[in-house]
Amino acid sequence: MDDLRITRRDSLIRLGGFALTALGVAGLEARETDAAAVSCVLTPEQTEGPYYVAGEKLRRNITDGRPGAPLVLRTFVVDASTCKPIRNAAVDIWHADAAGIYSGFGAGASSRTFMRGIQRTNAKGLAQFRTVYPGWYQGRTVHIHVKVHVGGNVAHTGQLYFSDALTDRVYVRAPYSARPNRTTRNASDMIYRNGGRRSLVAVKKNSTGVYVATITMGVQRT
Repeated sequence: MDDLRITRRDSLIRLGGFALTALGVAGLEARETDAAAVSCVLTPEQTEGPYYVAGEKLRRNITDGRPGAPLVLRTFVVDASTCKPIRNAAVDIWHADAAGIYSGFGAGASSRTFMRGIQRTNAKGLAQFRTVYPGWYQGRTVHIHVKVHVGGNVAHTGQLYFSDALTDRVYVRAPYSARPNRTTRNASDMIYRNGGRRSLVAVKKNSTGVYVATITMGVQRT
């Protein structure tokens, strides 16, 4: 179970970015939303947890062929002081696969790559990933870990969350349905209760059945 410490002081997030439109996998980059048009509010940093692996691959598709409901994660990074997009920030994510397993640990120890990857932000502050909807494991609600590196320094460490109602809908289908009765929902997760509500991603399902999750994170460069 993840360490419950808050690892550093609050960073900033722009909740207005949650209203972004869901897009298909094709053409996502051509129709990016300008992250600078929203207002800044505080969100807490959260623990890195025990499953981080340094030196992850620079890549967009992080599934390594593992099954699950297709998910496109769109993360916008902006400067908390100027409210402008940050270009060339490194967004580092990792999460459990549909079976609740992390690569590099336990049943996933034979691989150090599935559901892990790094992307650089573009001129609009956008880094995006192709992955699958995360699975659950004992003691934690559904989440994705994230680090943001700016200028070689860690500017943000946090976790991203999904609404329980959405997770319930996703989990009625294979491969998630093979593991019914998940043990922890958002309200009973001790880490989520420390600001997780403000780290919920906005999710839409596009016409091809892909879930598109979007969040905008304001960070401090120093």
